[in-house]
Amino acid sequence: MYLIAGLGNPGRKYEATRHNMGFDAVDVLIDRHQIPGSGVKFDAMYGKGRIGGEPAVLLKPLLYMNLSGAPIRAMCDYYKIDPEEELIVLYDDIDLSPGQIRVRKKGSAGGHNGIKDIIAHLGTQKFARVKIGVGAKPEGWDLADHVLSRFLAEERKVIDEAIERAADAVEMLIRDGADVAMNQYNRK
Repeated sequence: MYLIAGLGNPGRKYEATRHNMGFDAVDVLIDRHQIPGSGVKFDAMYGKGRIGGEPAVLLKPLLYMNLSGAPIRAMCDYYKIDPEEELIVLYDDIDLSPGQIRVRKKGSAGGHNGIKDIIAHLGTQKFARVKIGVGAKPEGWDLADHVLSRFLAEERKVIDEAIERAADAVEMLIRDGADVAMNQYNRK
């Protein structure tokens, strides 16, 4: 069984912000695969269904981004999910251009506080991730202001396409494995 966790911040005020790319990509997967909502457990909204013929739990932590680790760890424990083999995390990345996708099998937090918290709770950096580029902060901006901002109108089409591609990357990770997905999506 896979656990697919999209990172973001709960609440209307954070909808469609750069920091909520993980939530948005999970929503695409929920719609595509008609995953019914199962409710709230361990401070996360979740639903269970199938993706690529495989059982999957889709998760959106309801704690803020920097506290994403506890709900993910609790769900892994509850469903006996091995994070090194069956966890996929989707999230925003300021080091990638808006719309760029990057798939990784493992790695450091790279300065992302949500990923830092997940690593701390899981005790491992070895879990798959799909990063969605949101662009670097403009000079003189505070990082929090940047990631909590919305995209410019001219960026929106590129971002919407990236969210769809991120969902495609998750499907490929499940179906074909990380190496195939990395070869497909880690191009500029």
